[in-house]
Amino acid sequence: METGPENAITDVPGVLVGHSTLIHDEPDVVRTGITMVVPRADVWTDYVYAGSHVLNGDGEMTGLIWVAESGMLGSPIGITSTSQVGLVRDFLVAETHRLGVVGGFHLPVVGETWDGWLSTPGSFPLTNDHAATALATAAPGPVAEGSVGGGTGMICHEFKGGIGTSSRVGVAAGDAFTVGVLVQANYGERSDLRVDGVPVGREIGVEVVPSPWDDRPDGGSIIIVIATDAPLLPVQCRRLAQRATVGLARVGGYGHESSGDIFLAFSTANHLGGDRETPLEVRTLPLDSMDPVFHAAADATEEAIVNALCAAQTMTGRAGHTAPALPLDLLVEVMGKYRA
Repeated sequence: METGPENAITDVPGVLVGHSTLIHDEPDVVRTGITMVVPRADVWTDYVYAGSHVLNGDGEMTGLIWVAESGMLGSPIGITSTSQVGLVRDFLVAETHRLGVVGGFHLPVVGETWDGWLSTPGSFPLTNDHAATALATAAPGPVAEGSVGGGTGMICHEFKGGIGTSSRVGVAAGDAFTVGVLVQANYGERSDLRVDGVPVGREIGVEVVPSPWDDRPDGGSIIIVIATDAPLLPVQCRRLAQRATVGLARVGGYGHESSGDIFLAFSTANHLGGDRETPLEVRTLPLDSMDPVFHAAADATEEAIVNALCAAQTMTGRAGHTAPALPLDLLVEVMGKYRA
């Protein structure tokens, strides 16, 4: 399927992304940050339909109980490190009061993955100012990828990981649509890594590029956010979120025991603001027209993970731990060998 103009989640009209990145060595070694995905600028009062899926639940994404109950999302989505989920969640709640949002619900969605191999989580370095920066810089257009925002300290398939994004465009029920995906990739073993079916992780093994682990820690997760302008109801958003599993599996993720693989999908097609006395008129795709949207989500998820790997650069962090970048020259060589 074709990509959107930026090959990013922001190809879905109205969707914004911002990052705040924090890197310093004193008084503690810190490699962390926050990423914000804003479904639309006035999402605080004009909610979007949403749904989620959990492949393996050793992780956290706040607010999902209310998303499941109401089918709606009413705030930006934060993604950060495990130890600072509460800070980002509380910032978003406070933001509703600062904006003077009256009524509705204030149970924002914030996901996490663990960056403790490269950063020092116990120093709790992030502040409300960092969250405010991520939200204030949220914009359409190109999205920075790799070691930025919430993805700053992340490791994927034993290479440097982080933020990745991609998009697909297509037609369903006679109407054009876009699906965009953003991932925070922090999971996986080297030997499982595949790119477009090619066993890249086995070809570029730890004997070629050393693993970052001198004593492999438990943990490793991925947060996947899917946006679309296809008109979907909450149950269809939930089904769309499930398709992230397909893209993740293609790259080599299988939801290992200590992984938090948590996926959220939302649709911007319907507008759920307005007064409480007037019935809403909403649009939805027929169920038999969902396949192109499912296909788009799987493809964009797969590429978003690969893009996170390709954009990230080698990083040294806490205790001298180093996460090597995926060497792009070797990647091209391996892909050429299998495609020849």
